[in-house]
Amino acid sequence: MLASAPGLSGRWERLEPRPRARMLRQVLHAGLRTSFHALGRFVASHPVFFASAPVLLSILLGASFSRYRVEEDVGSLLAPKHSLAKIEGNLVDSLFPVNRSKHALYSDLQTPGRYGRVIVTTRKGSVLDPVHLDTVLKLHKRIYQMQVTVPATGVNSFNYSFSYLCLPDDKNVCIIDDIIRAMEEIQSARTSNSSAPPLRYPITELADGRQAYIGHQLGGVQGWAPNGAARGQGAAGARGEGVRSARALQLTYYLQARGGLMDRVASQWEKAFCAELQRFAASHPKLGLYPSTSSSLRTDFQFSSVLAHRPLLASLGACGVLVVLCCSMRDCVRSKPWLGLLALLSITLSGLTAAGILNLTGATYNSTYLGIPFVMLGHGLFGSFEMLSSWRRTREDQHVKERVASVFEDVMLRLSGSTMLHLMTLGLAASPLTNMEAVRLFCRTAALAVTISYVYMLSFYSSCLVFTGYLETGYRHGCFCRRVPKPDRLDSKPAWYRCLMYTRYQDEAPATNPPPHGVDPAHAHAANSSLANTHAANNSVADGLVANSEHAHPHPHPHPHPHPHPHPQPHPLTHSTANMDPNPQDSHLLLGCVRRCYGDWITNTYVKPFVVLLYLVYISFGLMGFLQVNQGSDPSALVAMDTATVLYTRAQQRYFSSYSPVIGFYIYESAPYWNASVQRDLLEYAKGFQRISWLEAYLNYLTDRNQSTSQPRENFTNTLRHAFLREPQFAHFADDIIFAERGQGGEPDVAASRIFLVAKTTENKREEMSVLLDTLRRLSLTSRVRFLIFNPSFVYLDRYAAAVSSPLRHSLLAVLFLLGLSSLAVVEPLVSVWLGLTVLSVQFGVLGFMTLWGVELDCMSVMCLISALGHSADCSGPLLCGFSSGRGDSRTRWVRVALERHGVPSLQTLICYGAALAPVGAVRSNLTHTLFRCLALTAGCSALHTLAFLPTLLTFLPPSKSRGQPPDGEAQRQEVECVEMNDSTRVVDQITTV
Repeated sequence: MLASAPGLSGRWERLEPRPRARMLRQVLHAGLRTSFHALGRFVASHPVFFASAPVLLSILLGASFSRYRVEEDVGSLLAPKHSLAKIEGNLVDSLFPVNRSKHALYSDLQTPGRYGRVIVTTRKGSVLDPVHLDTVLKLHKRIYQMQVTVPATGVNSFNYSFSYLCLPDDKNVCIIDDIIRAMEEIQSARTSNSSAPPLRYPITELADGRQAYIGHQLGGVQGWAPNGAARGQGAAGARGEGVRSARALQLTYYLQARGGLMDRVASQWEKAFCAELQRFAASHPKLGLYPSTSSSLRTDFQFSSVLAHRPLLASLGACGVLVVLCCSMRDCVRSKPWLGLLALLSITLSGLTAAGILNLTGATYNSTYLGIPFVMLGHGLFGSFEMLSSWRRTREDQHVKERVASVFEDVMLRLSGSTMLHLMTLGLAASPLTNMEAVRLFCRTAALAVTISYVYMLSFYSSCLVFTGYLETGYRHGCFCRRVPKPDRLDSKPAWYRCLMYTRYQDEAPATNPPPHGVDPAHAHAANSSLANTHAANNSVADGLVANSEHAHPHPHPHPHPHPHPHPQPHPLTHSTANMDPNPQDSHLLLGCVRRCYGDWITNTYVKPFVVLLYLVYISFGLMGFLQVNQGSDPSALVAMDTATVLYTRAQQRYFSSYSPVIGFYIYESAPYWNASVQRDLLEYAKGFQRISWLEAYLNYLTDRNQSTSQPRENFTNTLRHAFLREPQFAHFADDIIFAERGQGGEPDVAASRIFLVAKTTENKREEMSVLLDTLRRLSLTSRVRFLIFNPSFVYLDRYAAAVSSPLRHSLLAVLFLLGLSSLAVVEPLVSVWLGLTVLSVQFGVLGFMTLWGVELDCMSVMCLISALGHSADCSGPLLCGFSSGRGDSRTRWVRVALERHGVPSLQTLICYGAALAPVGAVRSNLTHTLFRCLALTAGCSALHTLAFLPTLLTFLPPSKSRGQPPDGEAQRQEVECVEMNDSTRVVDQITTV
């Protein structure tokens, strides 16, 4: 029977099924597009609700700014949250409370508790000269006698001086720096016309015989050489050499903060301390004063937000102007300048809503949040420009609801995918896996803001698109909203009025191509017009469904549709027809430039080698910077410029960089100190350091009295307690030893002890401290004596590189995992591969170029690098999808089509984004400079990949455009079907061909 049927063979043929993954992608795409189409119709049916609800919600949540709070603990933000240094610090504080250590344990910038610190420098001469020495002691006396009144007014006000707030020693005397005692001894000797005691550096001997380390209190020191000649600055590094002159002096005043009231008093004292120093500097111009307090880092860190207020407003204004220009056309009806401003308003409302949620949840603010508006701006502007571009490609004679539904069907799948990438990268960086609290809080807040921005894009901005669509349907001016007269009425108007009111009415459209044979011309025109609404080429679901009729219909922004003509026609997508726009005066300026100039130029055969060479240069310089990446663990690199913290840090690096901070060497378990081998080990560990060691002093004490250092435990401990520690010059060592009772009537044993070490350093002080920390920790693992080392600055150094880079690695792996997973069911595998390579390339370039630009890898730069993952996906993802979905034409032609449809929105976004970013670069802040450089490099690298590298590489690399094409014989077969299309006003029977 099969053989008798005409056109059928008598043998069974095996039907080759489509790949399951491809079928699954098509089913998922069809379901998602249908869902977004229904969502678009629903939003277009209720535009008033979706426009007013976000505004009301933002106003209500914006009222919560009365709960606005600023982060007080900056140290917890900028230091790794979980580190061995913090554990060691807690152990040290339990054994030797830090209040008892402040006269010896010293950190560069951050010291626990309340304090006031000042560096005094001389513009000429030495601070040890009699005139300067007397001035410094006068300053010390004024600070000591300075009083603050708390509360400022009222009958319950009290005056508090430093003697009441100071940290007392065991004799209930305020702890002051040893250099003050040495200077008082010099002044007293000069007053009594006696010889002044010699001042040595870095360890000197005071009048009571006690040895004191003054390496962090005296800076810019010149010492005496053995032959009596003067050494250079910082050359008095040998133990106990005499001091000839010193350029700087550092004084520290430690305060107590017992409870809330004393903390408020100490805070007021710090403010009065800075004010007093300003007045003293004004009356003594020969001295330079650089103050710093415990609150200086917090104040100067948050001051970046204050400095950025006006530049952020300027950014918003510049972005608004360019957004209006990017949304404008010569056609006053199809131009939509208000829609650009409404896109900015949508982003602003989403930011206000996110801020209100943070206020209601009790979250605090810090200056790193300055980067969040730019994350929202890049993502929101790209979505709005994509929606506007898709709107312009819809059929104009269609109802507004259908046009909005088509825009949702075309754009929202890609926009949702890019939003998922943002949320994946930011969400993983905001997880407990992140060890940097500043990075975690930034990414958590940015993820919330991006989510709200996406929801407002679906609701508020889409409803605004509906309103402007109705204005366009009624032929009303895009700016003034008044109806535009028809051409016959415009002829009598002045030239400026005709130019201002120029538009093209629907009946002015030129004639279409001739219809197929046997088809009524009216039906053919309706068919071509309706098929112009197809957006299949913009999504990977359109594999094999896009034909070669890109410009076969009269719409000024043509689209491919799945129904070729029934008779053979020459290729309409050739270079000669690419520039044939029926209404060139209606085209957008950037779209016209890309269509007529840039698309042809970037795909030119002679330009491609230079673009490939440019990419190789890009990779080379990126690799050069990548190999020079530095970790920036210094908190002062994230504060505003010309502040107290920056000036103090510069002075300290200039005058006090010869020695490291004092390192506490803590033996936290009982050890046989009387054993000769243990003594040798401990002395060997301290060899090469400047040291303040009770053990070394005690062994010298025994040697001077002709006693053996290897005594029995009872004799060793008894002599230590009852002889050594009772000598006046050694009494201060009692704070460094903890005795524990052994039992009834037994001699107490040394349960724990500490010594202090100071290392000689060079200019790279923080790097050397990090190396020293790792070296001593490795030594503690193999030593017989259980010890640890600690300094408050170690909290910022310990595992900083791993803590600051781990969220970036996690986010990058999350992006690659999401792309790999989505390629199985949602996205074309080659699109995922290309997008993953593009994200890696952009990330590599930003990391390399920011290093060459002088940006270190700190928490702020890592935040920008994490946000760069989503930004690069926003720019390049739609271009790759648009190119991959095309079939049946040359690579070059589909690159041009992808540039017209998706390259132009990316270019508009990058232009507005760059204009908004420019004012931030003028803010006098290290934090905003890092933010500006990283975000500018992100925008630049993304633009290079989207507009240059990808369009060139896609012309000769996969995916292939011939994949999935039918044989020649199949292309000649024709089948006629009837498609019934529901319009808002009519039902049309369209005769099309497949």
